[in-house]
Amino acid sequence: MVLTHIPIPSLPIPPSWFPGHMMKFTRMLPALLTRTDVVLEIRDSRLPLTSINRTLEGALQKWRLERGWDPNNTNRRIVNTGACERIIVLNKRDLVPEWGMEPFRQAMAKKFPDQQMLFASWQRPRDIRNLSELLVNIAKRHPHAMELNVLVIGMPNVGKSTLLNALRNMGIKGRTPKAFQTSAQPGLTQALSTRLKVSLDPLVYAFDSPGVMLPFLGRGMEGAERGVKLALIAGIKEGLYDMEALASYLLYRLNVLNPNSPAYLRLLPEGAVPTIDLHDFLEQLARRMGMIKRGAEPDTARAAVYFVRWWREEGGLIAAASSPLHFAESTVSELGHGPTQGWGFDFQWQLGPDDRPTNQGDEARIVQAKMEACIDDHLATVEREENEELNVSPTQVKKQQVAEEKMRRKQKHLKR
Repeated sequence: MVLTHIPIPSLPIPPSWFPGHMMKFTRMLPALLTRTDVVLEIRDSRLPLTSINRTLEGALQKWRLERGWDPNNTNRRIVNTGACERIIVLNKRDLVPEWGMEPFRQAMAKKFPDQQMLFASWQRPRDIRNLSELLVNIAKRHPHAMELNVLVIGMPNVGKSTLLNALRNMGIKGRTPKAFQTSAQPGLTQALSTRLKVSLDPLVYAFDSPGVMLPFLGRGMEGAERGVKLALIAGIKEGLYDMEALASYLLYRLNVLNPNSPAYLRLLPEGAVPTIDLHDFLEQLARRMGMIKRGAEPDTARAAVYFVRWWREEGGLIAAASSPLHFAESTVSELGHGPTQGWGFDFQWQLGPDDRPTNQGDEARIVQAKMEACIDDHLATVEREENEELNVSPTQVKKQQVAEEKMRRKQKHLKR
């Protein structure tokens, strides 16, 4: 059975979670960049677009311009007075299917030619070695500099501290104690770290930074979906979301990732088929796991908690191991398109009648084209939200209005 119509569930209004230490770091960033040579931005491979923190983009662009990069050509540097590189690391690569990585890398290279991008997982020594060599090579290109300073930034719980610990162990020979504390819960790192040496020759130092969430996740369906995605990867403080809401979106997303054989089927009784009905799914799961309340009723609330935690601990690996829905086998439904397909939590498209590869390599090119369209949609949404101020909370709007009114009164008073 293949699900050809997978409707997105209704989602709750996203909560606001922007503690004071996040605001403090956001204000500190421009000053920190003056002594930074490389910005290492960590994103989650499952959310390569949603885990972009656009509130930091202004400071990063200003930093590049001040270091001599051409504002009209992002690949050209007018004045080269030292290292100034931005590297995007898609962490937790083992939680997304391998088949989409190269098409994604190619799609992002076309849209953001000024950004170096690589996939990594702290559990894969080769990935850590590649990242270490990349930083060392940047340092060697600037032999006049005494050291290379790397600032690590990203949203909460994308794995910054864990990746840095692995990088230190790779770059410093011998036994090295774990430098940073790590946690599955977001928000453990609340201040800029002391310098961590990650290479001896040449000298490379790294600074870990607090994970910074968006001050406001947005309005409407875009904001609601953005919040649920971040909550599912544990990027938002536990308890701000109802687990059944997360389970509802997770069921939808796993169906998109593999509408033929979703990863959750192994949790259900033998012979179960894919479903879009959350209540039916949670009832089956509760009975299968023996989660029964008084009166022989299945405990669906407990099942929802189990489902989300199963996915975080092992279900993501199972989902990533699945192969793509084969393009050549796609059939057009009554809705005028073939099955829905997805990669990670940010990419989703429908297979059309023309999406059938005829030559070797066609499938990768089709996937890349689909991803480019998704990236264009994402950028258009971000631009629309900024133009219409949909990314600003009502509280922020009110504070801005109060500040503007105070300024008007002050200017009026000065004119007297």
